[in-house]
Amino acid sequence: VDRFLSLHFSISSGLSVTEVDAMKFLCRDKITKRKLEAVRIGLELFSILMEKQLIAPNKLGFLKELLQHISRDDLLSLVVQFEEGEPHAPDDQPDEHEKPVDVICANVGREWKKLMRELGLPEVKLDKVEAAYRYDLDEKLVQALWEWQRWKGKDAKVADLIRALRGCRLNLVADRIEE
Repeated sequence: VDRFLSLHFSISSGLSVTEVDAMKFLCRDKITKRKLEAVRIGLELFSILMEKQLIAPNKLGFLKELLQHISRDDLLSLVVQFEEGEPHAPDDQPDEHEKPVDVICANVGREWKKLMRELGLPEVKLDKVEAAYRYDLDEKLVQALWEWQRWKGKDAKVADLIRALRGCRLNLVADRIEE
């Protein structure tokens, strides 16, 4: 798993709706109002900040500043630990360009609803994703995963995702995520 994306997932999982709103407020001079209005979880905000090159694996000052302003020293310490970690991954690490979501999208395909049901995502949310992304299978899965994370909040764990993949007999995908 890409350490930088894993960091974002960990931080996002620890943020409440109020804290995400506070971070959005602090970003209003850097991100358009329209984009900010669409943001519901930390991962969405982080994606925009990465697009705008405000944060990157070697550029974490703005992220640290946001976490300081919302008084989340526990999450700030994760960023500091990331900065102090190995700058270059050892040879036994997975390909840094292969992201967990990419692995899931490349291997789950039409089984996406089965996976989401195994994770316990309500049918109403599945129908919403299905309607919004009718012709884009990969985007259905990505949005369904985000919907699951929003729904579960801090209880959205990678271990649950791996367990659900195994429950759907997608063991190869689960193995690749575990790596």
